[in-house]
Amino acid sequence: MSDRAPGRMLVQVRPRRAILSRYDAAATTDNNRRHWANADALSADAAANADVRRTLRNRARYEVANNSYARGIVLTLANDTTGIGPRLQLLTNDAGVNREIEREFDLWATEVCLAEKLRTMRMARAQDGEAFALMANNPVLSHPVKLDLRLIEADQVTSPLTALTDRAEIDGVLLDRHGNPSAYRVLKTHPGASTGYFYGDFTTIPAANMIHVFRQERPGQHRGVPEITPALPLFAQLRRFTLAVLGAAEAAAEFAGILYTDAPPNGEADAVEPMDLIELERNMLLTMPGGWKMSQLEPAQPATTYAEFKKEILNEIARCLNMPFNVAAGNSSGYNYASTSRDYQVYFKSIRVDQAFMARKVLDRVLASWLWEYALEVGLDGGLLLDGMLRRLPSHQWFWDGMEHVDPAKEARAQETRLKNNTTTLAHEYARQGKDWETELRQRAKEKALMGKLGLTEQQALPAPADEAADNEDLRDEMEEMADALQR
Repeated sequence: MSDRAPGRMLVQVRPRRAILSRYDAAATTDNNRRHWANADALSADAAANADVRRTLRNRARYEVANNSYARGIVLTLANDTTGIGPRLQLLTNDAGVNREIEREFDLWATEVCLAEKLRTMRMARAQDGEAFALMANNPVLSHPVKLDLRLIEADQVTSPLTALTDRAEIDGVLLDRHGNPSAYRVLKTHPGASTGYFYGDFTTIPAANMIHVFRQERPGQHRGVPEITPALPLFAQLRRFTLAVLGAAEAAAEFAGILYTDAPPNGEADAVEPMDLIELERNMLLTMPGGWKMSQLEPAQPATTYAEFKKEILNEIARCLNMPFNVAAGNSSGYNYASTSRDYQVYFKSIRVDQAFMARKVLDRVLASWLWEYALEVGLDGGLLLDGMLRRLPSHQWFWDGMEHVDPAKEARAQETRLKNNTTTLAHEYARQGKDWETELRQRAKEKALMGKLGLTEQQALPAPADEAADNEDLRDEMEEMADALQR
């Protein structure tokens, strides 16, 4: 019979062993304590709270306004992303309706300056962190569709003081019970306006009428931070180093010196007032007191490292935007064909991703509202009115400017090879250039018909050849690549 009490069981307790394996990056030592001092466990919205975002916006705007490189980088990014503006191609079964809507949408986009507003929104995302556009009625437009985009700065979208503790509101963004934005609180006057404003004078705009775009870097993030945030300290360092080099150069160019004597104390040298200043005249001889000599100051000049430092810091600045150094610096003097093409591949892929984001978040929403108003104002024939086109967006695509190749001759040969091998289509090749293949083929057919009517051959209709020096471009590129390979 067991001596254990009924209902009890013996449990073997194993001795606890210390966990020997660990991550070095998780260890806090005297050497890395200061480096990780600002690391925190805040949520995405808490880390990017209103005060933090306001400070980052102000500093980013200051750099873009006063730093030539910052302005050029942001403007280049906006220009490369937007180009001359997107073009709509409708892909329904009714070719007549497609051409009508494409033509009218292009006229409307020109009237409301859609390309310019998209460019401004892209710049705002880089320096402000986010962009807001209100879809509103504008009766002065000379187009049947009176829809317009009114851009709003991020400063105006904020919460009143009475709503700061509301969990369903994140700094001006009202959320529904599913966590989706349902409305936005917008100040009627910009808080930085010279006319002054009343903090409680808000208007609430439904989310259906507001376009809000930003780069969501963390789950649960509802407001954006400037995309150039990691580069802000680097811009300051670049400016400080430039001013230091300039100051050293100015000091070296000026005639400044110091008086000294080799005579022992209380020796035969004339008495001179200590720390006295002597004003010197340019191109004049100078006499020294007896026993004293003059030596010109020679400040250290870091000019030999300035170019290398500038290149490295600009490369680091542009990295947070996936922009290569030669695009950020506006200088490709140290590049050859191979290195330029490789750097552009990463940059162009980033641009295409951004264009797809803008098409989905901005253009598709604008097109849906535009089609509804156009159908009501003008009307559409066929079965596309309310039963199809207005219930959901019809099949369509957006064309952006094509990326210009660094070597058009090589790209043309590669394109010809792809078409001969049936590894591509005309639609794809034209789309890479930002063109509609149907429009281009119709234009080409008109040109061929006119050439036949005028009795011209293909060769006769070709433009005059360019400079003969361009014929040797491929040979020069190959020689540069061979020279770079030998250096490596």
